[in-house]
Amino acid sequence: MLGANELTAFFGWCTVINLAFYLLSAFFILVFKDFTINLHSKIAGVAPSELPRIYFNFMGNYKLGILLLNLTPYIALKLMG
Repeated sequence: MLGANELTAFFGWCTVINLAFYLLSAFFILVFKDFTINLHSKIAGVAPSELPRIYFNFMGNYKLGILLLNLTPYIALKLMG
């Protein structure tokens, strides 16, 4: 069974990795906007005008997931230890 130190390290690294994916996604959406929209509209068959709203929802949900499922347990374990 994992101890508190191992779980704290696990949630810390999960937070770092997920934030890196989040920032990479935001970078591609902002910097390569036209390329990303064209690629995703062809792959998913979604109208290009719909994709900015979908991206905004995705990024918001992903950020909430990081906060609730990675950062919150990390902070709780740090406060307990």
